Amino acid sequence: MCRLFGLSSAPHRTHATFWLLDAPDSLSRQSHHDPDGTGLGCFAADGTPRVDKAPIAAYEDRAFAEEARRVESATFVAHVRYASTGSLDTRNTHPFAQDGRLFAHNGVIEGLDRLDDHLGEDRSLVGGDTDSERFFALITRETRENGGDPGAGIRHAARWIARHLPVYALNLVLVTPGRLWALRYPDTHELYVLERPAGGQHGARHLDHSGSHGRMRVRSAALAGHPAVIIASERMDDHPGWRLMEPGELLHAGTGPHTTREVILTEPPAHRLTLADLRPDAAASQQAP
Repeated sequence: MCRLFGLSSAPHRTHATFWLLDAPDSLSRQSHHDPDGTGLGCFAADGTPRVDKAPIAAYEDRAFAEEARRVESATFVAHVRYASTGSLDTRNTHPFAQDGRLFAHNGVIEGLDRLDDHLGEDRSLVGGDTDSERFFALITRETRENGGDPGAGIRHAARWIARHLPVYALNLVLVTPGRLWALRYPDTHELYVLERPAGGQHGARHLDHSGSHGRMRVRSAALAGHPAVIIASERMDDHPGWRLMEPGELLHAGTGPHTTREVILTEPPAHRLTLADLRPDAAASQQAP
């Protein structure tokens, strides 16, 4: 299953170190769960998006994924990919950038010919083959048509897909230089949020988060002094404040960081896919290691 991670410390820019794959020995022990790509997105001080990503194929590019990356931003998005659609190629590796925003997705959407028809000329926003980047292109168009509001863009795009296309899951993280959005839909995959006070549970701790099975580690000394909102596919430490997002919940973290949340999808997808409905490679990509 793809791993999503998002972090906002806005308005403060935060130094953080990411290991997109930690504990490489675990990969050797579980080679059938090897990821297909890793990526990290953040923003320069002038708001320019920066994306550092690469596919992983046949144990190649492992060094890229294991290398520590120290970056500074007010918002971050990271992703470990298990491919369900599209080849193992940089253009198919998350996160994606469009119109100064960064996006990563965990799930499967089918009926891509119909989605392409619905996108029309906005299909040109898509550089790869994935359902995820097409979903992002629809969000980008709907954002543009709703006065530049990414929350409205996500709402309209997700509702259209839920009504018209076969859906397994639409979990996502989208970030701008100072804001973060996350959606969990439906209840297929977990997605957690932690509204972490400065210093964490005990008031004086840096952030040190680790995923299971050697997937992704994040450290930030700066968050001993600043609050943050963290989104992750799993609880990444023992803080009691982790909350499982509701199915259909759209969360927005703005400056503060201050959060708002709204359940924007109250019904299951009109055509809800199960693992048995998916191609074997897509089904494998959606199961947790």
